Amino acid sequence: MAVYQWQGIDRRGKAIKGIRDADSVKALRLVLRKEGVIATAIEEETAARKRSAKEIDLKRFFQRVSTQEIAMTTRQLSTLLVAGVPLVEALSAVMEQLENPLLKTAFTQTRDKVNEGSSLADALKDHPKIFPDVYINMVAAGEASGTLDNVLERLAEFLDAQAELKNKVAGALIYPIILSGVMVLVITIIMLFVVPKVTAIYADFQQTLPWYTNLLIMTSDFMSGYWWLLLLLIIGARYALRRWKSTPEGRFKWDGKMLELPLFGPLFTMVAVARFARTLSTLLSSGVQVLTAMDITRNVLGNQVLMRVVEEAREAIREGESIALPLKRSGRFPPIVTHMIAIGERSGQLEQMLQHVANAYDNQVSMRVSTMTRILEPLMILLMAAVVLCIVMAMLIPLLQINEFVQ
Repeated sequence: MAVYQWQGIDRRGKAIKGIRDADSVKALRLVLRKEGVIATAIEEETAARKRSAKEIDLKRFFQRVSTQEIAMTTRQLSTLLVAGVPLVEALSAVMEQLENPLLKTAFTQTRDKVNEGSSLADALKDHPKIFPDVYINMVAAGEASGTLDNVLERLAEFLDAQAELKNKVAGALIYPIILSGVMVLVITIIMLFVVPKVTAIYADFQQTLPWYTNLLIMTSDFMSGYWWLLLLLIIGARYALRRWKSTPEGRFKWDGKMLELPLFGPLFTMVAVARFARTLSTLLSSGVQVLTAMDITRNVLGNQVLMRVVEEAREAIREGESIALPLKRSGRFPPIVTHMIAIGERSGQLEQMLQHVANAYDNQVSMRVSTMTRILEPLMILLMAAVVLCIVMAMLIPLLQINEFVQ
């Protein structure tokens, strides 16, 4: 059974399109006709992909599959399996109700490979941009242990928690970014349009201006006359920074600095610890081996400094050490975390202890985000007001002096 992309017109004359599987083009036309759709174009999915590879499809370029979509689909698949629906039929049912074309295509191709005899984990490996390593390895462990339905439910919960954590961090960062952008825009407008008009008044008077006013005028003149140079410098600096960050040494140093930032550094550490604990707990609970779980967990941290710590811990575990000891030696993980991991290892409840750590640090991230928002909001507003006030005072003080001189 092949997969086709089709376009057609429904009973109301509205143009519609979709992705369906059928034995042939003729069979698909008959199915669509029974549904009241007149097919105007039908193309096999493989041929459509080859054609789209040669064309620029901006809509598909900006399409993404969100973590929430994957979590919802995974939970639906788990529900169907718990109800006793065969895997291929469950994949077909899930595929039919998907709206995201990228995810629908991925599940269609996965269903076809499973129908041909492939395991679900092997079929998912063909879509690494949609299904990460942690997803594939948990599915493989679930298939090997015969608990795929339970593993998928656990995986959906894991993805929901990861998405929620990501949203919390984004919420903490977006407000200061927006305020910073507004502040830069306001200052730029003042320097380019307001300052030149006000300082033109000074030309009619032969009076010595204060140093701060001269500095303001020089800065305004430079921005007005050499704005293109400033733009090039900003673009060049951004490009140089990205090139430096793309090197192993540069990325390692950058990630280290991120963990040392005031306010944001502790937040990044909390997020990484929560992600580490939840990922490792989910993998171990699903039956993934410790060394494999540590390797997967290392890749989801997103910080080279912490990734190196986990890699060194993985090597230490290979040599017979516990998980907690090398993490404690690194000094990068909070003592309470390594202590709880050590207790979990001794008591045989490591997965549950890691889950407690993840939940605790998720709560800490929420509190930290709320605190940062309350602190940064007035601070950013005060900073913007102070900068604008300094600019205004630098322009007004000479005018007041000129007014006194004239009187």
